[in-house]
Amino acid sequence: MKILQVVDGYGWGGTKEQVYLTTRELRKKGVDVHIALSFQYKEMVEKLRPYDVPVHFFENHLKNARYRFENYKRLIKIIDENRFDVVIGNSPHAFDYVRIAKIFLKTKPKIINVKRSGRLPSFLSKYLKYSAADRIVVVSKNVEKFLREKNFFPEKLVTIQSGIDLSRFKPNPEKAQLRKKLGLPLDKKIFINVANWNPQVKAQDKLLEAFARANIPDSYLVFVGIDTDRYIETLSKKFGIKNAVGLGFRKDIPDLLNASDFFVLSSNLEGIAGALLQAMATGKVVLSTLAGGIDEYLVDGYNGFSVDVGDFESLKKKMIKISKMNEDQYRKISENAVKTAQSYSIEKNAEKYIKLFEELLNEK
Repeated sequence: MKILQVVDGYGWGGTKEQVYLTTRELRKKGVDVHIALSFQYKEMVEKLRPYDVPVHFFENHLKNARYRFENYKRLIKIIDENRFDVVIGNSPHAFDYVRIAKIFLKTKPKIINVKRSGRLPSFLSKYLKYSAADRIVVVSKNVEKFLREKNFFPEKLVTIQSGIDLSRFKPNPEKAQLRKKLGLPLDKKIFINVANWNPQVKAQDKLLEAFARANIPDSYLVFVGIDTDRYIETLSKKFGIKNAVGLGFRKDIPDLLNASDFFVLSSNLEGIAGALLQAMATGKVVLSTLAGGIDEYLVDGYNGFSVDVGDFESLKKKMIKISKMNEDQYRKISENAVKTAQSYSIEKNAEKYIKLFEELLNEK
């Protein structure tokens, strides 16, 4: 089988991480998988280089890239000339390209859309765009259930939960050494949030406000992700706190997690929340809203702690609560978190994709 992963834009985040990991694992398992991306996307190319994944460039990621037909022409040529069996659109914008390209293709590959959140598309988008998919992959059972209830192509829905790289995300007991290396305070209880700056979805502004109101002695809140370094300082001044920092985009997430004590996710909308699972894999005590499919694996008081989406008063109270845990309580939650995360390996994710490819290609 010959597979094409299509991704738009550049930068890094949960979607890009999953595309990279899935592509890498498929390649390691012997699948002839290629990737189509923007001319500007050097980071993805470098990450996949050791695995000899064939790379095709189709998108000149300029302003209004989706309205530039030359981008579509390049993708159409790539698909037809390579005669792919399956083409995967890995985000809403990537699927825009795939959907339009399908109209002009001479070949007839199977089309997969990967839908990473439970956001319901409009009526027009449903029938003009998503109807073109042979399968719609969602990353949590909750999202699948919600979409089925809304009659969103129930016959096409398949759940393949996101996977994490357990070779990178694992406990490291050298917390003090990591803090020295990273320039983090040695004597503070460190809370960390990993998410690109997007307050409407990730609610980092509300998290910062809840942290300020919690007023936990000897504590420190670290935000990691694109643009967090641009906004956290200003917001911290607004709430009158000096113990919060935005580090911006970082590549050393495993070290930052292991250097911290607690992981906090305040999202309004999620798929499976890979960053939360990564934190659990490193043995952090986590606290999260139950957005998307998070309640499929996060059990309050067993392997972490949870609050309802938008309940920032409870988030504040539970931040205070976990900051007062003793060593035995912390260790028990940490051990359960690691065990849970091990069920979400990227290897299992890739195996499920291979099974889906085989089912699609066996259909008449």
